[in-house]
Amino acid sequence: MVHHIVMWKFKEEIEESEKAGLKKAMAEQLNSLVGKVPGLLTVQFVEEPMSSSTHDVALVTTLEKASDIAAYAVHPEHVRVADDYVRPYVTERACLDYE
Repeated sequence: MVHHIVMWKFKEEIEESEKAGLKKAMAEQLNSLVGKVPGLLTVQFVEEPMSSSTHDVALVTTLEKASDIAAYAVHPEHVRVADDYVRPYVTERACLDYE
């Protein structure tokens, strides 16, 4: 089993009033990938990090094996969710993968 963690900051131009709705949509869409993307076992979207955090939101996933990370990255459903619900609103992506 491998873990894939990604963190982002919202772009500066995103209004505070928009963030709750964006977080909800991101969480729903990312969670919907379980069962659609082979090897993706679990998804946890962190919407409310502690004030000591350096990023605004995070995605914590588990996958069956290391090679599933690369397959997940290019899977059409993941690309659609990332392109429509995540990438337009975030910046400063940080990633950590581990077994």
